[in-house]
Amino acid sequence: MNLNWDKLRVFHTVAEAGSFTHATTVLNLSQSAISRQIGTLEEQLGVPLFHRHARGLLLTEQGELMLKATKDVFEKLAMIEGKIADTKSAPEGPLKVTVPGFLGMAWLAPKIDLFHRRYPKLKLTVILDNRVLNLGMREADVAIRLFEPSQPDLIKRKIGDVTFHLVGAKSYLKEKGLPKTMADLKKYTLVGYPPGVPLPHEHTDFLFKAANINKEDAQNVILINSMQAILNTVEYGTGIACLPDFMIKQNDKLQIILEQYPTPQIPLYFVYPEERRNSTRIAVFRTFMMAEVEENPL
Repeated sequence: MNLNWDKLRVFHTVAEAGSFTHATTVLNLSQSAISRQIGTLEEQLGVPLFHRHARGLLLTEQGELMLKATKDVFEKLAMIEGKIADTKSAPEGPLKVTVPGFLGMAWLAPKIDLFHRRYPKLKLTVILDNRVLNLGMREADVAIRLFEPSQPDLIKRKIGDVTFHLVGAKSYLKEKGLPKTMADLKKYTLVGYPPGVPLPHEHTDFLFKAANINKEDAQNVILINSMQAILNTVEYGTGIACLPDFMIKQNDKLQIILEQYPTPQIPLYFVYPEERRNSTRIAVFRTFMMAEVEENPL
């Protein structure tokens, strides 16, 4: 049996979308054309692939098996396309980068314009996500991570360290007074990440550990799952937080406190799959990132 690639592509898109209507935008085909393609494929296979109902489509048991097969095929095709694109001498084509949310928003985003001007043929996609995306499965081409990966199939290059300090708004500290020891932090409102969410780095709870309080039970705690929102909350005079230097330096609303105590310094790694070691796209982005960190340490 010879299965038509176009029909498999249509099936895969419809299965992922859950309806003919949603698949029309992706495939740029009419609903009737998509329906005919699916009908022909089902006739060729001799089994139904979808249960049709008023609210959309549900895969049959045979449809589930077909979707698993097409996922494997299209993931391998995407990997081959990536390898072919990597052999081009000029940096062009797609480049997907995953980076922790606060690092991408406050540190990487301001640098994107310069990178784009240098390499206008590169189509950059930046995924701000505290989860660890799977580079081997092509969820991204490159990761900027705040920990050293252990997987042997990944190339990792340390490009710098992110330094953190405890800070509060000058107005808040004027009202409450300056803490003299870490134990004094119990008297202040502390702002940090909630439990049960992907954390941006392993020392996210440093502030609460330093104050020796349980963030889930304490009353003097505000929990927000965004470093940028934590910064904004502290700026408005709500409390104290542990924030990276690149977010707080040159911010005249804030004041660093308890500098006599050591605070986190977290390594920054540039990571990509070993099989992509010859990628021109990755190489130019790596060189750009290293130069930026060297010129403007974190």
